[in-house]
Amino acid sequence: MTLFKDPGFNFNGLLALGGSGYGAAEVGEVLTAVNTINKAGVSAQTYSETFKELGDQLMEAPEGSKPGTQTTRFRALRAAQYYGQALFFVLGSDDPGSEEQLYKAGRGAWDKFCELCDPAPVTADIPYGKTPLPVWFFRPDDSGERRPTVILTNGSDGQNVDMWTYGVAAALERGWNALVYDGPGQGQLLYVDHVVFTPRWETVVTPLVNWLAARSDVDTGKIALTGLSMAGNLAPRAAAFENRIAALVAMPGVLAPWLGFPPQIREILTPNKEETNDIWNKKVVPELPPSAAVTLKKRFEPFSVPAMLDAREGKMFTDFYTPANLIESLDITNVVGRIKMPTLVLDYDYEQFYPGQPRQMFDKLTAPKDYVKLTTATGAQLHCSPMAPQQHCEVVFDWLQEKLSGS
Repeated sequence: MTLFKDPGFNFNGLLALGGSGYGAAEVGEVLTAVNTINKAGVSAQTYSETFKELGDQLMEAPEGSKPGTQTTRFRALRAAQYYGQALFFVLGSDDPGSEEQLYKAGRGAWDKFCELCDPAPVTADIPYGKTPLPVWFFRPDDSGERRPTVILTNGSDGQNVDMWTYGVAAALERGWNALVYDGPGQGQLLYVDHVVFTPRWETVVTPLVNWLAARSDVDTGKIALTGLSMAGNLAPRAAAFENRIAALVAMPGVLAPWLGFPPQIREILTPNKEETNDIWNKKVVPELPPSAAVTLKKRFEPFSVPAMLDAREGKMFTDFYTPANLIESLDITNVVGRIKMPTLVLDYDYEQFYPGQPRQMFDKLTAPKDYVKLTTATGAQLHCSPMAPQQHCEVVFDWLQEKLSGS
């Protein structure tokens, strides 16, 4: 399943292609962009530039016709996808300083899509520290009927459009409500408000549950929580301390995000800040290949505002110690035993970021639990099944409906 020879570009291209099943991409648009990038030579510049131009085109009216509401709506959804693709690689482009502007373009497309939904999602800012959490509460209709509700948690570099593909559309089709939100280290809180990840994700989820519990159209006994990608760590952490969650899905199970980094990067971290940063700045950074440097800038920015701001200026961050410690503190190995609600742990053939961790989490769980591995046989391999989000949602929501039917 090769769109690009480079596995990083290929994975992101497959994610875009997979979004087609839920209207969050168009096969022809994605493959045409892939051909354009390959012809020009694959790089962060050509990738980001090509997908940004595609997003810009979709936010304009199509030639030769006056677009109807649904046309405008789904063009905006696809634009949100393509802006997200461009955003992922912009730090390696010729214009890394455009990162916030590019995020806002994608957010604008997402908001346009939401505005044209029927019914439009309820939007709110839920108090969280000094910076509120923006939320989008989707409902199948505006009848006010009490319904099961799923809180959808994004990973370390996903965008809101990914939550449409990995849960909102499937929830609405099944008569469920769905809540999408930006937490610390994500979306608006990261790119605009400069708030990084927290290891205490229960402090993020509990205000969301409070907000849902105050609504008459939410069945408070049937609130589920899912976590995609690195949120397969965040959601279980929250569920270990928030007992109003009725069912939990980790997609995949992630005990320790720090172990997702290469060993040669992890071994830089020592107990001493000065020593660690001395190794980083004098021995590691000068030897980093350009592609590895860009990857590390991207991976570290949700954990360090200085790292993000340096990357936007085309520079490598100098404080490795602080964000590395934050990432290491996300380890929930000794926390999962507190989880009490039924839990589904997903795993994938050729899981490339957290291999082995889903099974390890499953083994440590003492709650009622299930383990499902999505496989190459049906095209659902790789982290988060980028080519098979519909299969992914079928597994998740069939399990949720079974577990919550008697709640």
